Amino acid sequence: MNRDLLNILSNSNKDIDNQKLMDYLSGKLSEQDKHEVEAWMLENDFENEAMEGLLQVSGKQKKIDNYVDQLNKDLNQYIQKKKNQRQKRKIQEAPWVYIAIVLILMLVIIGYVVIKKLQAH
Repeated sequence: MNRDLLNILSNSNKDIDNQKLMDYLSGKLSEQDKHEVEAWMLENDFENEAMEGLLQVSGKQKKIDNYVDQLNKDLNQYIQKKKNQRQKRKIQEAPWVYIAIVLILMLVIIGYVVIKKLQAH
């Protein structure tokens, strides 16, 4: 987005530095420099309108970025919660599976021994 802003500002009046305008848009200027930029904007109606438009777009972009960040955070929390639930379920189900396998094997072995004893008699 900064590249787009620089392209817009490239045709602006050379009375003020473009970097200073970019810093003004991002809120990085000292009070004295802000005053200088605002005084320049008062003298130049077209540039003033352009800067106001850019400020509105920058403000909306910040809101969108914050919204996207919040959505990503919520999505990661949801995924982590589901992953933890799935992990707990696997841990809880695993002992029953092992117990069932052992019981089945024991029944098969007992059944084999009983069948062999019955055939021997």
